[in-house]
Amino acid sequence: MQASPRIVFLGTPEFAVASLAALLEAGFNVVGVVTAPDKPAGRGMQLQQSAVKQFAVRHNLPVLQPEKLKNPEFLEALKALQADVQIVVAFRMLPEVVWNMPPMGTINVHGSLLPQYRGAAPINWAIINGETTTGVTTFQLQHAIDTGNILLHASLPIGADTTAGELHDAMKVLGANTLVATLQGLMNGTIHPQPQHTLADASVLKHAPKIFTDTCKIDWQQNAVAIHNLIRGLSPFPGAFTTLQHKTCKIYRSKPMIAAHHLPQGSIDTDGKTYLRFACADGFIDVLELQLEGKKKLPVTAFLAGFRM
Repeated sequence: MQASPRIVFLGTPEFAVASLAALLEAGFNVVGVVTAPDKPAGRGMQLQQSAVKQFAVRHNLPVLQPEKLKNPEFLEALKALQADVQIVVAFRMLPEVVWNMPPMGTINVHGSLLPQYRGAAPINWAIINGETTTGVTTFQLQHAIDTGNILLHASLPIGADTTAGELHDAMKVLGANTLVATLQGLMNGTIHPQPQHTLADASVLKHAPKIFTDTCKIDWQQNAVAIHNLIRGLSPFPGAFTTLQHKTCKIYRSKPMIAAHHLPQGSIDTDGKTYLRFACADGFIDVLELQLEGKKKLPVTAFLAGFRM
């Protein structure tokens, strides 16, 4: 096996911390970290460091925080780290001058089994579309987004009630382990890049575009399973929503109920104590956890205890 390459890690949120931690635990030589600039947050608008920066500082890793990735000073500082390879996990789009800098290129960890679910929200869309299996992919960056040669796949089941938040947490760990396995495979010559077009018919690819507000609005004309999938695919963030007594109501957990009824779609059925249901095309959505505008997120029984229809 070759000596450990010099690695520069690029990432920002908590999702990326697991991969950075796994690299260090596996003994890889991380020579620098690139993350987002500190941003004001909270009521006092105090400068907040990214999760990746906080981890990097605790482990005495050099940190770069460029506002612009084509800034000459940043590019010089990045070049001075003399990386053999760069690792990207949950970071912004990189210009070619950055991703093409190290001799071994730049490796990305993506939250789907590429080439399926290319895009910004693969975890959400896999659940919204009712998939029962997903996974992570390590691949080499190139010009078009999420289209580079694949290095390693790792699969993960999706339960019928799994939320995007739960899948995110499981995928965070799987992605970290897969990244370590990828680097080890490249070092010992057991992993060989594979073009994506050899793995799937381009005409049947599913995509994972950015989530917008319109995506989150529940359409009660849909069937119960489709609505249930939308709810869990957007939970806990940004949250699927409807209106309840003229206020926005986000639903975070639900249960689909297939049953014949004669209620208008979108109307409410409740006993005022234990259940709250919305009528849909082929039955009901039994609400388990929700949040009314201006109120706390609550289990349905606690919500109904303080709510009057």
